[in-house]
Amino acid sequence: CLFSYMFTHPGKKTMFMSMEFAQWSEWNVWSDLEWHLLQYDRHKQLKRFFTELNELYKSEPALYERDFEEEGFQWIDCSDNRHSVVSFLRRGKDPGNFLVIVCNFTPQPHSHYRIGVPEQGFYSEIFNSDSRDYGGSNMGNLGGKWTDEWFFHNYANSLDLCLPPLGVLILKLDRNKTNKIKKGQQEEE
Repeated sequence: CLFSYMFTHPGKKTMFMSMEFAQWSEWNVWSDLEWHLLQYDRHKQLKRFFTELNELYKSEPALYERDFEEEGFQWIDCSDNRHSVVSFLRRGKDPGNFLVIVCNFTPQPHSHYRIGVPEQGFYSEIFNSDSRDYGGSNMGNLGGKWTDEWFFHNYANSLDLCLPPLGVLILKLDRNKTNKIKKGQQEEE
């Protein structure tokens, strides 16, 4: 959860050698890294987590283009201390390029957790830190969710999400899927 939060929050990222595969001992300049640990599933899963998180970071300009500009970051909700959940937007230079990030900092999953979003449509779950591939419980939103016309967090539309325990979700508006549905509705009218 904490690593996913760090990668999605503004600012540059700092990692020490061997953190990406959970070396047991503290890194030591005089000894080799404990690569043999990759024979164990938990260490391989963490390495895969970091590989895919890094790939996502590089492929989504909203995560890095406006790192040091006010317009690149916006809280959705930073005051839900009862559930220990924070949600925010990251925006790229293209105004239509944004990501929704939801972080659950407790071991308690939350079903039917609602957050407001800036646009109506289908939001694909492009990353879930609780994926079975990373050794998690695989709780999530079956690939994404459609918005509801339900005013929340000062937005006309919102998402009803399943938040995994100690997990981070990254969601992105799927404009192709959204536009196909809108086009179909207009043809029916």
